[in-house]
Amino acid sequence: MKIRLIIAALSMVVLPVCAQETYENANIATEELNGTARYVGMGGAMDALGADISTIRSNPAGIGLFRRSVANVTFGLVSQQDASNFADGRVTNFSFDQVGFVWSNQVNSTDFVNFGFSYHKSRNFNQILSVVHALDNASQNKATAIKNDNGFLYDTKGDKGLPDFDHSYSSCTILDDLYARNLNYNATDKKWYFYNGEEYDFKRSQTGYIAEYDFNLSGNVNNTFYWGVTIGLHDVNYSRYTRYGENLIGGLGGVPELYGVTIEEDRDISGTGFDVKLGAIIRPIEESPLRFGLAIETPTWYKLRTTSYTTFNDNTNWSDATSDEYKFKLYTPWKFGLSAGHTFDNMLAIGLGYEYTDYSALDSRNLRDGYYGEYDNSDSDKEMNRHTAKTLKGVSTIKAGVELKPAPELAIRLGYNYVSPMYKKDGFKDSWIESMGSYHSSTTDFTNWESTHRITCGIGYQMDSWNIGLAYQYSVQNGYFAPFDSYYDNESASHDNIADMVKVSNKRNHFQLTIGYTF
Repeated sequence: MKIRLIIAALSMVVLPVCAQETYENANIATEELNGTARYVGMGGAMDALGADISTIRSNPAGIGLFRRSVANVTFGLVSQQDASNFADGRVTNFSFDQVGFVWSNQVNSTDFVNFGFSYHKSRNFNQILSVVHALDNASQNKATAIKNDNGFLYDTKGDKGLPDFDHSYSSCTILDDLYARNLNYNATDKKWYFYNGEEYDFKRSQTGYIAEYDFNLSGNVNNTFYWGVTIGLHDVNYSRYTRYGENLIGGLGGVPELYGVTIEEDRDISGTGFDVKLGAIIRPIEESPLRFGLAIETPTWYKLRTTSYTTFNDNTNWSDATSDEYKFKLYTPWKFGLSAGHTFDNMLAIGLGYEYTDYSALDSRNLRDGYYGEYDNSDSDKEMNRHTAKTLKGVSTIKAGVELKPAPELAIRLGYNYVSPMYKKDGFKDSWIESMGSYHSSTTDFTNWESTHRITCGIGYQMDSWNIGLAYQYSVQNGYFAPFDSYYDNESASHDNIADMVKVSNKRNHFQLTIGYTF
């Protein structure tokens, strides 16, 4: 029983101290290339060309180029490469990507005022990640021992967000019993027992999405200046299941060998947010179709709630569980966009676009009135935001696309979309942060994802008032995974706890069908 209690205590403490934090917030703050088949087929490079419902978000002025009312709907099929079904996760999923309409209203011979609405899936969380790798004597429970030796477990500053053992798990009778009996650490030198690790097996299934509902008002002046404003409402629905196992060796202090521990986690994040987008398109030369676009997007102001349920099992068939709930706010960074577009005799259209977002400015916020405080009262989590600034960086998105019409009713599209890395190469999930956010995470893993490359193509066909579009998008993103942040204590070689970074990838195929009607 002593062995079971020790490993349970070590495992339970190491897991919750790693934040509703930088890496999880970054997962929510990012977006993907999605929308109509035409928009995706051209790599999203339509911010200056306009006249597509999906520009309602990337440049609201693009809705001002419509001269007739339209409505369309888009369905998708998303498939992940180099992965296998796991838990609730499936490598292939149906996706309802977009639906919207534009009502065009002519106010005089040259000017229009348009109203638009669009739903689209700005983030598809479906992903399966699997990693098996050697630990070379590192382990999660050794990380817990190091935290204790450095004063990060039994700390009187628990009210400030340190991972205080008693404060965080006062309701867990087994751990209270451990603390009372001193079963889990050496009473003489005050050092926790820990086990070395041989290898680990990590599997995760992510599901869910962020739905965005955009409302737009736009128009034009003399067909030379186009303007638009969009208000966006965001609905976050994120779930994941994680299973992490360690094979452990070498007991200390007379504790015999324990072969392994498995930690399973179910986590959900839900909430809402809103933002405002402003856009403009100008034709500097009245006789030329060349035009330039500018777009500015405010932060998305999120109100979020996360819940988690974590179970712990060892090879002796002993198990225990803990649950957690946390409410918080998250403000994403501002976004800025520049674009250009040109058409040639209604046969060829070329679009270019550039966007910049500084993700190091992500603002994690604590509720001022406490754990269940009112959402209207919050303060920036300064410690977590410092970590974010050291871990994330500014991201550039480059979009290029072309549409060729060999016949008036037929369109062929090609596009490319590049997103620069968000994570710094030396970034890591820091579980020693004095943050209320650090109190409420249920996993310690992290992945430093690199740049994203998207290659797109598509075809469109016009039949009187009806049109149909098909698009294909191939995206690839590589990254480096670690099960927990490495730590080395120079004063004790036994506290060398370094987990290797392992290369992983996320490759997806996305097929889309758009059906539209002009009236």
